[in-house]
Amino acid sequence: MSEDKPNLPAVGAEHGPEHGPMQVAEPIPDPGIEPHELRITDVDPKAADRVERQVAGMFSLAGLLALGSCVAYFAIPRDSVVTFGPLSGNANNLTIGLCLGLSLFLIGAGAIQWAKKLMVDTEIAEDRHPAYTEPAKKAEIIDAFQEGVAESGFTRRKLIRRSLIGATAMLGLPAIVLLRDLGPSPGRSLYNTIWAKGIRVVNDVTLRPIKPSDLIVGQLVNAAPANLNPIQEESPVEYQNAKAKAAVIMVRIAPEKIRTTEERKNWGIDGILCYSKICTHVGCPISLYEQTTHHVLCPCHQSTFDLADGAKVIFGPAARPLPQLPLAVDAEGYIVAQSGFTEPVGPSFWERG
Repeated sequence: MSEDKPNLPAVGAEHGPEHGPMQVAEPIPDPGIEPHELRITDVDPKAADRVERQVAGMFSLAGLLALGSCVAYFAIPRDSVVTFGPLSGNANNLTIGLCLGLSLFLIGAGAIQWAKKLMVDTEIAEDRHPAYTEPAKKAEIIDAFQEGVAESGFTRRKLIRRSLIGATAMLGLPAIVLLRDLGPSPGRSLYNTIWAKGIRVVNDVTLRPIKPSDLIVGQLVNAAPANLNPIQEESPVEYQNAKAKAAVIMVRIAPEKIRTTEERKNWGIDGILCYSKICTHVGCPISLYEQTTHHVLCPCHQSTFDLADGAKVIFGPAARPLPQLPLAVDAEGYIVAQSGFTEPVGPSFWERG
């Protein structure tokens, strides 16, 4: 038994409005590669040498500009200002930026000129091949790479090669020089803070001294030493440095929940403990407190410290506990430091010893 099938148009056919199916023309044949046209540098050695000098000149000037950015970094005062009509800016930053920008531009322009005028520009075609490469094909690829190196003229045109290597080497100098702006190495600066015996603990916002009765169980307070104000009046920069190193968190925990060593059993006041606010991983400020577990979390890399157990690290990349500040109460009932920190605050760095 045969089934009636709908009349479908043949593949490659179209229907006209009146004349029924129409045959579609065959695809356009491959036009092939147009005949190669020689450039002036291909037939005139003098023109090729002239372009080679142009490219080498661009690379050499790029190297000088990179070196110039280093000179500008040291020679132009940091506070000097340059003005262009209504616009103004820091002369040091502007000169360094212009030198580096022009240096990179000239390297790119030289590479383009080299490729357009001197490198072989004969068009080639290659059939697609499977993703797997056989040993014979690998050898063929290596040969093709070596041929490309030879055609680029990199090994033959020594002037271009040397000027390019010199320019790229010079570009590394500004990167090294600008590392100076990262600031000095910490040295032993983190070994000491302005905390000392008898210094009152104050709220870091209101600057009011704190009494034990001001804290309830489960409360955490961001605090600072009371001797910051004289430093602020003398030097704002030194004030910020001192405040950053001396920042602390003070927390009140039920005494029966606290686990401490024999030497630190008198460092707290009825469950009130004080620790450095600076994470011992890379120095981020800490204050994300979970009072049910007594854990404090660093927001940068999630290092977690147990404040009820000497601020030991229980999770994350931090290498050591938060330094603890010994506390006492002065004659007027305010919380004070028994001494400064007994270990360096801040991140664990190679100079700690």
